Amino acid sequence: MPRMTLPRDLPAPLAALLASCGGHALAGDPASSPPLRFRAIWISDIHLGTPGCQAVALLEFLRRTESKYLYLVGDIIDGWQLKRRWYWHPSHNDVIQKILRKARKGTEVVYIPGNHDEGARHFLELAFGGITIRAEAIHRTADGRRLLVTHGDLFDGVIQCAKWLALVGDLLYTMVLKLNQHFNALRAKMGLPYWSLARFLKHKVKNAVSYIWAFEEAVAREARERGLDGVVCGHIHHPEMRTIDGILYCNDGDWVESLCALVEHEDGRLDILYWHDVMAATSAYQIPAEADSRVPAWATASGD
Repeated sequence: MPRMTLPRDLPAPLAALLASCGGHALAGDPASSPPLRFRAIWISDIHLGTPGCQAVALLEFLRRTESKYLYLVGDIIDGWQLKRRWYWHPSHNDVIQKILRKARKGTEVVYIPGNHDEGARHFLELAFGGITIRAEAIHRTADGRRLLVTHGDLFDGVIQCAKWLALVGDLLYTMVLKLNQHFNALRAKMGLPYWSLARFLKHKVKNAVSYIWAFEEAVAREARERGLDGVVCGHIHHPEMRTIDGILYCNDGDWVESLCALVEHEDGRLDILYWHDVMAATSAYQIPAEADSRVPAWATASGD
């Protein structure tokens, strides 16, 4: 297979990742392209069962990556939304089947429920289809670091003390996502890339920024009190990797707005992998527009 010439303006971690795969990974047919291989992958906040779930993009990610460990860090299925209004796109079935297939082929899959799929917490320590359900996990990286893996809702004061307020917030968030769909449909017609209104509001509203920082501090404090080296969580749809008072804090983002995952390389290095950046860099992501009307503009157009 001929090597692909990578763009020169790629971020250094992304360029190194693609180069390590021979420069041609992800180009062309997924069945004939070598997958991106990692030691561990963390994904969360998929929200299957909602119109905002970017299942087509996630399915492409799962098809084109392999790992020894796969952590599903909560809010995989959105029980809150399904109770209000039933929605289930065929691509959501495909995502579940792909994860089950990975488990059958030897990937160690651990499912850690969150607040939106809290019903799964009734089945802790049980295994279904090769997937083990746990309240939390401790992951040891290749370089020896011990990381707490938890969804994070237990450290959210709103969820724990005022669930009704969390439900109201969830309704408002859903409205923002619907508005975002119409807004990005207009941007696509103008030839502009996908843009997340919800993420913009999180960064601009002072109270939202304070909430994010308080959440990150609380989760990192828990890892420190347990004598661990770091923590991996989801919940707030805000991908991040930074050190807080000597503790490595990692948030693997979501598959509604950010479309990203946390990955561990074979040597223990950790990176946040933004899937649309990978696809744009390889100019390989071409999905028919009719496949899923909620796929953002970058998924049906060439990269910037």
